Amino acid sequence: MKNFLKTSALLGLLTLTATSCNKTLDELTVNQNKPNQVPASLLFNGALNDAFEGPNGSKEIWDQYYIYNYDYYGNNRYDFGQGGIADNGNSYYSTLKNVDLMAQQAQTEAAPAGQTYGALANFLRAYLYTRMSLQMGDLPQAQALQGLTGLTPTYDSQKAIFVQAFKWLESANTDLTTLIAAGAPNVAGDIYFGGDLRKWQKTVNTLRVRLLVNLSKKTSDTDLNVAGQFASIVGNPTKYPLMAGSIDNMQLLYNAATNNFYPNNNRVFGQDGSRKNMSATYVGLLTQLQDPRVFATCEPARDRVDNQKKSPTDFASFVGADPGLDLGVMYKNAGLQQYSFLNRYRYFRTLVGEPSIQIGYPELCFNIAEGINRGWLTTASAETYYQAGIQASMAFYGLPATGTYTAYFYRPGSTDVSLDTNYDTYVIPINFTTYYAQPTVKYAAGATGLTEILQQKYLALFRHSGLEAYFNYRRTGVPPFTTGPGTGNGGRIAQRFKYSSAERAANTDNYQAALQSQFGGNDDINGVMYVLK
Repeated sequence: MKNFLKTSALLGLLTLTATSCNKTLDELTVNQNKPNQVPASLLFNGALNDAFEGPNGSKEIWDQYYIYNYDYYGNNRYDFGQGGIADNGNSYYSTLKNVDLMAQQAQTEAAPAGQTYGALANFLRAYLYTRMSLQMGDLPQAQALQGLTGLTPTYDSQKAIFVQAFKWLESANTDLTTLIAAGAPNVAGDIYFGGDLRKWQKTVNTLRVRLLVNLSKKTSDTDLNVAGQFASIVGNPTKYPLMAGSIDNMQLLYNAATNNFYPNNNRVFGQDGSRKNMSATYVGLLTQLQDPRVFATCEPARDRVDNQKKSPTDFASFVGADPGLDLGVMYKNAGLQQYSFLNRYRYFRTLVGEPSIQIGYPELCFNIAEGINRGWLTTASAETYYQAGIQASMAFYGLPATGTYTAYFYRPGSTDVSLDTNYDTYVIPINFTTYYAQPTVKYAAGATGLTEILQQKYLALFRHSGLEAYFNYRRTGVPPFTTGPGTGNGGRIAQRFKYSSAERAANTDNYQAALQSQFGGNDDINGVMYVLK
């Protein structure tokens, strides 16, 4: 019996040894006490967080909405550095690597995860590659993310990047149509829509309209087929459903219970409330149009109210600073209360502020109106979409089509921004028909109408959608951005961001070839990229 036990043990040991010898080094070094695979839903969640663009950073300074008045904290200069960096500091290329892993991992999960996350991966690829391209120009795309087998990828042209993005978005729309028709379940890991595939499909097509409008200078290019694509999408809502209202916005709702706070909130007011003030580019357009949104987003300049004895609800009481102003001068003027600040009630009183829109219905309305104005679709009315965009933007701020709006302005000398009792209230009559009847607002055909559309789009993008307002200005010149000592760059608005220093060091030949083909060999922030020519 003892001999039998010894023999059995020896055979078991030999079997174990033989099995171990058949394992690779990677298999032997796997830590079985830690997860070795990440579910697609977690990778999706991470990619969405990386792609998120929030308020109160450099982007809204470069959009000329809300600007620094004290150089200890920051400045308003257009001395652009490296592009392709997320708000959280991650490289979008790292995010896109995880998007690829998400699609691969989903193929190993229960159906229809592969098709669902595959469609959303295509959306994210189009979203992030075009975002980086609009920042920098040509980029590695087709040969990117190859790891050790592709350390020196060639650069794809900006045109090729957009062509590929449209293919990804077309594929995403097709796959989502199939999934929705089959009753596919909601997708996990979603921070915007609770996994609702119908809303994702609308977002896919709404992004495509935005990208087509960004190509407004390239309508003669038959490969891009800008006008044809636009007409096909906007003219066929059954095949290409679009956002139908602000309820479809791709927007982040802040949640105090999970410590997901709006960047401006009552906990940071003491250190954050006065280091920036409103920009004249934004406030000046609001007051020029006698736009009631100024009562929701801005505080009246206290010098106008307290010293010049103007009414707090007089449009003349709202003043922004010229972004080009020397910061020493702006700081002094801000201390004298000569500028409007961000509305304390809306943005600082609570911890959750307002939703941060990434891709939204108001912008879509103006993008469609712009395309129609440019002649890309003849079977719809630019004015209809233009009006819808204004009304949706006003509704976002709680402004009624007709009725009253209660404005809250922080009372000077108050010490707690979170208390309603520290605000003076003013009931302001609102009538959209009266507002719209102004010659500066009512839609007119041709170049005048295009300017009106672009102005209203700029107002609707306040604090939303990252650099989209800057991209629109760079493409159209509307509204005019101001320059001066405070904006640096020799009195110019920079046209692009630089490539990463890692590209210069590790992919030198392709980096230099890309610069030579686009910008005369220089990584020039004032160089003009393909979409702007």
